[in-house]
Amino acid sequence: MTEPVKVTLIIAGAAVVGTVGFFAAPFIAAGLGGAGLLGAASTGTAISGLSGAALTNASLAALGGGALSAGGAGIVGGTVAVAGISTTVGAATAGAVTNFAT
Repeated sequence: MTEPVKVTLIIAGAAVVGTVGFFAAPFIAAGLGGAGLLGAASTGTAISGLSGAALTNASLAALGGGALSAGGAGIVGGTVAVAGISTTVGAATAGAVTNFAT
């Protein structure tokens, strides 16, 4: 496999997995929050005790460094964090696959 093909596959892998991560961010964050891994919301309520939209929003805000009112990046920051991590994982996975597929 030539180098340009490998680079193209790595970029494509990062783009695909990053996009999936962006759209799956609410579900990923809610799963982490529901499992009790994110602590408390900006109101002081345990995130694991929340449900529905409150669970999703509080989880995304926690991943974004806290609520906007508390100086964090809020829900948008949490979504960007999950998408960024997903993109990194996609690029690393595609890189490993293309490295072994020579």
